[in-house]
Amino acid sequence: MMRYRILASAFPLLVVGALAGGQLVSAAQPCISLGGASTRIATLPWQNQQHVSFTDDPKRASVRVQIVDSADFADFSVIDDMNTADATSCDASGETRYIGISTHASASEPVIYLSDEPGADYRIFVQSKTFSAREAAALLVGAAPVHARQLAASL
Repeated sequence: MMRYRILASAFPLLVVGALAGGQLVSAAQPCISLGGASTRIATLPWQNQQHVSFTDDPKRASVRVQIVDSADFADFSVIDDMNTADATSCDASGETRYIGISTHASASEPVIYLSDEPGADYRIFVQSKTFSAREAAALLVGAAPVHARQLAASL
């Protein structure tokens, strides 16, 4: 009986922690920080502010992303175990946008074709044990409209 009371008293704390932090367990997430905003992969369904999807047919894609073999040739890189000044930049930013990866393509959301073929809109390099090339592509494409608006506003 005592175990149930302890569990019952701990449950509200877990719920509050999940709602406040967005997840139960702290985990590294790929992010892009631009100005005062950051873009992250959504971990919970209510965080999704924008969705992207993937296709195997290049004709159905609205965005093409190439996986490259070197960070020098990439527009966006995800590399584990690197300590850089940008490592905490997403934590310090005020506004956070979340990107959800959808299994169904929508006409109003980006559809990504991910391949190693040249001639893509974006190039990514991923060397990670934690994050996939799909997540990196979703972040880059999800953050691209925000970056384009910020660039247009600065001109």
